[in-house]
Amino acid sequence: MESPEPCQAKGADQESDMSLPAIDAKSNGESAVSAQGADTLIACNIEELHYGQFKAVRDVDIKIKKGTITAFMGPSGCGKSTVLRCINRMNDIVRGFRLKGSVHFLGQDIYQPQVDPVTIRRRIGMVFQQPNPFAMSIYRNVAYGLRLNGVRGNLNEKVEKALRGAALWEEVKDKLSTSGLALSGGQQQRLCIARAVVTEPSVLLMDEPCSALDPIATRRIEELMQELKKRYTIAIVTHNLQQAKRVSDMTAFLYVDTTRGSRTGYLVEYGPTGDIFDDPKEQHTKEYISGQFS
Repeated sequence: MESPEPCQAKGADQESDMSLPAIDAKSNGESAVSAQGADTLIACNIEELHYGQFKAVRDVDIKIKKGTITAFMGPSGCGKSTVLRCINRMNDIVRGFRLKGSVHFLGQDIYQPQVDPVTIRRRIGMVFQQPNPFAMSIYRNVAYGLRLNGVRGNLNEKVEKALRGAALWEEVKDKLSTSGLALSGGQQQRLCIARAVVTEPSVLLMDEPCSALDPIATRRIEELMQELKKRYTIAIVTHNLQQAKRVSDMTAFLYVDTTRGSRTGYLVEYGPTGDIFDDPKEQHTKEYISGQFS
């Protein structure tokens, strides 16, 4: 395996904390989650979300339980990805973003002023729509997050564990010094998943992770999600109704309000995936599930 380069970053014991409940890293916050009730790991309540004067999302209230896969679906422009990005404060980097509401992770509102968003993103990882490996070796792609977070010493074991966890190890173990850009699209996405999980987050957010992949690669990612669910809580945005039905435990359906001349996304219905697909309660959900619009 490629030898790790010396790391000059500060040690993990020196990094800033965000004053989340004191928990054992390997427990994924079980005691804090229990205190919050019903194994709720994340409670996302968005009254209003704006980008400048534009109201992008309103009236979203979703609780995500530990060890589940939650799918966000709905027509284009309904705010699925915007809601997902609220969960690890990725919207903070968008000019004009402001939130009226809260997102509780392990019982604490991550939008409180004392909370460090960088630390949040270490605890709540993200995989994007387009595979985005760095222009560096497969090994260094995975090790990047460890070095950035000040992890020192021999990183080989952690890199191998992450690649195995992303079901990629057997395919790349003999070419770790090869550029990550040389992999196929599906392999690149699994490499990005390995990079996201190497720091051992509690939650993995996936924003349309299969939209750029062929059916075979898509199936591999979906199978991988079921394996990852054993170790992480997952939230996924998808335009693929059948994918939501196949992989998720809970489904949130969002729609678009155009009554005031703009497009504002809002939550229509949220519940167990079987109920949403087999017995939806709201008319918009029924029409979407039946393919009357997309």
